[in-house]
Amino acid sequence: MENKIKYFRSTKNITQEQLAKLTSCTRQTINSIEKNRYSPSLNLAYKIAEVLEVGIDEVFIYKNKD
Repeated sequence: MENKIKYFRSTKNITQEQLAKLTSCTRQTINSIEKNRYSPSLNLAYKIAEVLEVGIDEVFIYKNKD
């Protein structure tokens, strides 16, 4: 799953650390999600979208790799 977290973070001037605190996870988790090394739980994905004030479908792009 690809994402635009870094883009939306930059538009809000939010650091990875700040986003992590606002979503109750670690900066390392945010970093891994941004680099597409980790797919977040649905709950965390919604929290991220809510903090960034965008729809979840704007932040996360599902691409089937079959």
